[in-house]
Amino acid sequence: MTRGLEPMLDPLPMQVLSAVLPHMPVLLRTGARTLGDVRRLPRAGITRRFDKSLLRALDQAYGLQPEAHLWVELPESFLTKLELPFRVEHAPELLVGARKMLLQMCGWLAARHAGITAFTLHWWHDSMRSKDAGTGGSLVVRTAVAMRDIDHLFRLLSEHLSKVTLLAPVGDLELAATEVHALHEVSASLLPDTVLERETVGMLQERLAARFGPEKVCRPIVGDDNRLEWICTWRSASEKRPRKPGPPSRYPAPSFVLAEPLRLSVRDGRPQYQGPLKLLAGPHAVEDGWWHRDEAKRESHVVVRDYWIAWSDHAGPLWIYQTRLESDSAWWLHGSFS
Repeated sequence: MTRGLEPMLDPLPMQVLSAVLPHMPVLLRTGARTLGDVRRLPRAGITRRFDKSLLRALDQAYGLQPEAHLWVELPESFLTKLELPFRVEHAPELLVGARKMLLQMCGWLAARHAGITAFTLHWWHDSMRSKDAGTGGSLVVRTAVAMRDIDHLFRLLSEHLSKVTLLAPVGDLELAATEVHALHEVSASLLPDTVLERETVGMLQERLAARFGPEKVCRPIVGDDNRLEWICTWRSASEKRPRKPGPPSRYPAPSFVLAEPLRLSVRDGRPQYQGPLKLLAGPHAVEDGWWHRDEAKRESHVVVRDYWIAWSDHAGPLWIYQTRLESDSAWWLHGSFS
């Protein structure tokens, strides 16, 4: 169990865990009031008296089991309906409600990495209509290529509705994606294409620095320091770019680095993290920082470590190290791989 979680979670009211709520009356009669009280109940009794989800939720909250999140599964087809707040007598006025439905459809298309070449707008007449008007009508809008540009689709729908005459007031709308195709897109930048067409990223940084001040716009600089804590620094965007870092290490760098390394327990000479760790590759010796001293804190940042890639059955590949300067040669968790 992660020891750091116990003093923080045990005093909390037990109802903060949603899995406890269905069993609150029974747990209150047992005298339980906090998560610590529930955790101290016999595990076998919890399994017999309650369902397994309560015990699983407790273990996940205390770090004994990994959390398994359910993927959001989108429907295979798109169909949405909308009741208009007022009765519409002219077709162009349907655009007010239709735009909301188009936004939903474009969001669905973006999540599926798809575009559309045809969609259908249905409208339903108000119940107080003449018999000759019928129940409603529909309109199919097509595009030359698959797309999900909301502005272009809205303009196309507007052009088509301008030619439609409603036979009776409309109260409800329905939008369906008729022809959907996969899109193979390549994203080259996090910045909008319209910005990149007018100026480069460097020009944009300079303009923002001039507007908000040089200290407000920074960029990350990866140096040639072998210590993970100081390998990346933030510099003002207006500063001259430093020299390029040295050749990369032959060892992979972790995807995520802890702000503070976590000391690991050791059992039978093996480091532990939610169970024993298996050393896969290493050691990668790091000896650096002899020149780095914080005069304000009167401390040196010398690093003498042996890094290893370790495997955890619960957390996957981890980046751990063993100190070589301290007398106890402790093991520490420093990062993980995605």
